Amino acid sequence: MKPYSLLAAFSAAIFCNISTQAIGHNILNETDTAFFATDEAARIGTQIVAYQRVTGGWPKNIDMGRPLTPAQLDSVVALKPRTTDSTTDNGATTAQMKFLARLYAATRSELWREAFIKGVEYLLSGQYDNGGWPQFWPNPKGYQVHITYNDDAMANTLSLIRDLRDGKAPYDAPGIVDEKMRERLDNAFRRGVECILATQIVVDGEPTVWCQQHDSETLAPASARAYELPSFCSTESMTLVWLLMDIPNPDERICRAVEGAMKWFDRNRIDGFRYVRRGPQGTRLMADPSATTWARYYDLVECRPFVCDRDGIPKRSLDEIGRERRDGYAWYSGAPASLFPKYEQWRQANGR
Repeated sequence: MKPYSLLAAFSAAIFCNISTQAIGHNILNETDTAFFATDEAARIGTQIVAYQRVTGGWPKNIDMGRPLTPAQLDSVVALKPRTTDSTTDNGATTAQMKFLARLYAATRSELWREAFIKGVEYLLSGQYDNGGWPQFWPNPKGYQVHITYNDDAMANTLSLIRDLRDGKAPYDAPGIVDEKMRERLDNAFRRGVECILATQIVVDGEPTVWCQQHDSETLAPASARAYELPSFCSTESMTLVWLLMDIPNPDERICRAVEGAMKWFDRNRIDGFRYVRRGPQGTRLMADPSATTWARYYDLVECRPFVCDRDGIPKRSLDEIGRERRDGYAWYSGAPASLFPKYEQWRQANGR
């Protein structure tokens, strides 16, 4: 019997005994160790393997925990040859790999490990010579070729590579990777950090933050969708700073990158306002003396906050763009505030 037929047969055998745990939330984020020894976890793992493309990666925005009939599973398997929709955007590929790693740790089944290793090879295959990653490969189109920090695509990739290299849970099962693979992972992580340092926007000799995406050749800030313009971007930069602060024994370049970014975050905070999305009065900035927020985008000339509609014309106020984009995109966030206590710990730990 072919491997895919085995998957379909397994699915059929347990389809009638499906728990609701896979319905209503993202089951790929499950961390309960006991769960991964259950038939329900194996069912979801079966579907994840079915969705895995021949590239080793996965497509995005699909609920892979949703129960499938054997016929539906066969239809999913038929799409395996696709090479145009494998991505790390919106948490794709890295989320599936985490689930498979947990399944392997609980069962030691080679089915899960083999699919996981294919995912590892997919991640390593997408890295540019300069250390960056696009958001889609092996056949990116248009802005997909850019080095992509948007939605933490590259940060998620580097975090997985680092944790797998270091044998950190959920990648701590014996035999999940060998020493040769660890060396490859270490090389990929170091090159990725070099790319982050090389793409950091420098103003008057001082490092600041990053754009959502950078040109894969020039490393300059680049545009993506019509409303995603070259800019200083607070949201994705927050995750990059966090990743840099997690590097033990940082060298002077990393330290300068962190310190420069934190100065930028401190200078460009918007105190006294809270971002309310899709509230009773619509998406808006609400006065709140206790709150601090940051715009997602600051222009590269004056470093002033802006928003943008699908016409690609930057505006200074949420009221100046249509409701579809005003409500359909996260224009402000208070999340960068979490960097400051971590930064104080980082400074003390590194004698800065």
